[in-house]
Amino acid sequence: MAPALSFPIIDMGLLGGEERPAAMELLRDACENWGFFEILNHGISTELMDEVEKLTKDHYKRVREQRFLEFASKTLKDAEGVKAENLDWESTFFVRHLPESNIAEIPDLDDEYRRVMKRFAGELEALAERLLDLLCENLGLDKGYLARAFRGPSKGTPTFGTKVSSYPPCPRPDLVNGLRAHTDAGGIILLFQDDRVGGLQLLKDGEWVDVPPMRHSIVVNLGDQLEVITNGRYKSVMHRVVAQPDGNRMSIASFYNPGSDAVIFPAPELVKVEEAAAETYPRFVFEDYMKLYVRHKFEAKEPRFEAFKSMETSSSNCIAIA
Repeated sequence: MAPALSFPIIDMGLLGGEERPAAMELLRDACENWGFFEILNHGISTELMDEVEKLTKDHYKRVREQRFLEFASKTLKDAEGVKAENLDWESTFFVRHLPESNIAEIPDLDDEYRRVMKRFAGELEALAERLLDLLCENLGLDKGYLARAFRGPSKGTPTFGTKVSSYPPCPRPDLVNGLRAHTDAGGIILLFQDDRVGGLQLLKDGEWVDVPPMRHSIVVNLGDQLEVITNGRYKSVMHRVVAQPDGNRMSIASFYNPGSDAVIFPAPELVKVEEAAAETYPRFVFEDYMKLYVRHKFEAKEPRFEAFKSMETSSSNCIAIA
């Protein structure tokens, strides 16, 4: 495993002063060469983050821990010394924010937790949109281009939701994954992770690199849709969670994705004339991509892209024949 010493950490407070060019260059390098970065001074109050962390950990202890222990006991018994390749050592629930919130429908959440999570989601949504505009600036795209690309033609909103996860201590991390390696299907992902218990790793240059836990930071990674829209300038990268023998790792990952009916394709400004004929990346409807992704999440992304390129070719041939 490679050291995390050079992992990109960006102080967003520098964007408002003389050091903005250097901060933007660090952001560009992170997007092009890492697909991950960590941000400080992002504008979300530490008091709110502390409240979210406390309520999330209390909720796991009160509602989800016993259920997980029952699952864990059965999982380890069934494994019987053989690595459980298709299981993840995590306890999760998912909250949808956009296009319509479902937080009122999720059982076992008390009113205070719902209120705080709703406020936190609003802060993350604004931060995601700010980051997308910074990416536009570095890419030479018009301000708002990426946000507009994420809005579907009918509802006009992105898809936005949060996966709340706990990764409890695992007595046999040699047998069970925390979370299997994958790329994220969507747009831009904002992670509030535990600052005491590590485990998140990304694949860079053939080696697994730790994403360093840092107090009150937000970890950002890029999904498959941004790779397509940027025509490969920015990449989504494989990442995983390694089960830990000690500590219960909190992970609150918020996914700011295109609307279900958004049509995704490379930004014309980022496609060179000589590349246009090659059609490096396909055009597709985000909902169709997600249907393919859920069946092949823990596999390489390239076959998913190729599948849609093949569909495009088949459609073009049918039109030509007609």
